[in-house]
Amino acid sequence: MAEFDAGGLDEVIHGKLRLGVMAYLAGVSDASFGELKDKTGATDGNLSAQMRKLEEAGYVEIEKTFVGRKPHTRASLTKAGRTAWAAYLAQLEALIQGMKP
Repeated sequence: MAEFDAGGLDEVIHGKLRLGVMAYLAGVSDASFGELKDKTGATDGNLSAQMRKLEEAGYVEIEKTFVGRKPHTRASLTKAGRTAWAAYLAQLEALIQGMKP
C-alpha cells in the first residue's frame, strides 16, 4: 500500500466553499453570482472573498457587466482551473485507493 499523503491537495481548491464552487463550475459553462450563492448556500461576502481567491489563483474568470442598471457577475473555470480541478480529483482518488485493503 502506498504511503498516505494528503499534503499534495491543492489548498486553494480544498476549502469547503471553494471546493463547492469549483465542483459546480466544472459541470457548467458559467454561472451567475446569484446561482453560485444559491447552490453553495454562501453569503454574499463569503462567496465574494472565496471567488477572489480562486480568481487570484487563475482558476476562475470573473466577468462583471450590467443588465439594465443592475450589476451582473458571471464566473467560469479557466483552462488552468479545469486542469487544477482534474489534478485535485486525481489526488483524492489516489488517497482513496491508497486506503483500500
